[in-house]
Amino acid sequence: MAPQLDPAQAATPSADGSVAVPAGARLVLASHNPGKLAELRAILTPLVDGLAPEQIISSAGLGAPEPVEDGLTFAANATLKARALAQATGLPAVADDSGLCVDVLGGAPGIFSARWSGRHGDDEANLQLLLGQLADVADPHRTARFTCAAVLVVPGRDGEPESVTVVERSMTGRLLHAPVGAGGFGYDPIFVPVQEDAPGGSGRTTAQMSAAEKNAISHRGQALRALTPALRDLLA
Repeated sequence: MAPQLDPAQAATPSADGSVAVPAGARLVLASHNPGKLAELRAILTPLVDGLAPEQIISSAGLGAPEPVEDGLTFAANATLKARALAQATGLPAVADDSGLCVDVLGGAPGIFSARWSGRHGDDEANLQLLLGQLADVADPHRTARFTCAAVLVVPGRDGEPESVTVVERSMTGRLLHAPVGAGGFGYDPIFVPVQEDAPGGSGRTTAQMSAAEKNAISHRGQALRALTPALRDLLA
């Protein structure tokens, strides 16, 4: 079981902006999503000798200040989150930022994917707005890609500057005219990965896949795995 913080201890950062972290923690993920934490643990622990799952923690419950995500790219926003968390905890920090880029819309909604309808995190409103915007677009032109930037920030020590590692990966596909599938989140119910469109593919959306199937090909899974060499060097 992962170490737990006393909520009273974690609620307020100290005067210098630092927060308490569980003893033994070696890496912190800038996310409150338990699924993302489980994914990072599943990717890293088999590849890094001596790294236990509970040594990778998330920002949930830490009380660390969250920066305004005002970057103009996925990489910029992920770096903002990772840098703020590394500074607050003193630990190496991983963050990601991702979204859906539709070719016929010039790459939109992109970094605005989670608030495309004007309300952050309203998946249904975002999905319906996008479908309305693409209503008259024929199938050959409904190409899109999910893109994720993953960033590792290691705090500087003994006068050394911090180090920043950035990777970006995409999952390409096409968009349906109506949602299919009950899994996933966001735009998953209308996104068919290119692998599913290939000969022999089932044509499933990412909302019809298991979490393991989706993580194996997803933009986020690819990006986190691409950080593995840097993390292995850091934590081994």
